Amino acid sequence: MTPEHVFAPICFSVLLFISGCSGVGSDVLAGRNALQTGRANDAVGYLMRAADADPNYKIPYRVRAGVLAYLGRAYLETGKDTEARQTLEKAVNLDKNDPFAHLYLGIAMLKTGERERGRKEIDDGLRTIDDTLEYIAADRVYGFYWDPGMQIRNDIRKSLAAKLDDAQLTMAGEYIGRQFDEEIDRARRDEARRGGGGSDGGGGGS
Repeated sequence: MTPEHVFAPICFSVLLFISGCSGVGSDVLAGRNALQTGRANDAVGYLMRAADADPNYKIPYRVRAGVLAYLGRAYLETGKDTEARQTLEKAVNLDKNDPFAHLYLGIAMLKTGERERGRKEIDDGLRTIDDTLEYIAADRVYGFYWDPGMQIRNDIRKSLAAKLDDAQLTMAGEYIGRQFDEEIDRARRDEARRGGGGSDGGGGGS
């Protein structure tokens, strides 16, 4: 067998792998966009396809949120609380530091009747988001792009300090989750505009 015969299938396999990864990334991007623009049903379609292809996929930005956490959120926003809980349990098992997985799992648990653990998971999720933002903000190169007015962190701290009932805690968690997800893109755009580069580097956490 000639070197050309060996090289060709290897290249083809690499191209297939890259193509598959690109397809998953495109579906997650489309799913996130659908969530951010109020099209949760569309988000479910995109994110289900991505999760089926690669349930371990994480967005390639400083905050490495996973596809299953986004799919769980999409299920919640379409009223599929049981499917959301099952998906988010998997998300937490895959990555206990995912900033969204605990938050949305807690919301799903409250909605499916498991109050005590649900509130704990929401608290854990909010603290993880706060810790993540603190970690990133401490960086002297790109930190000041993230939550510059500390609005998200202040909202988290007020929510954790207040004696919120279940409905109020759920609403606070949903609002902060949306704000944090949008902050990922806002900060990335600001970094790119000012030459900081927004797609590399990892997120922090607790």
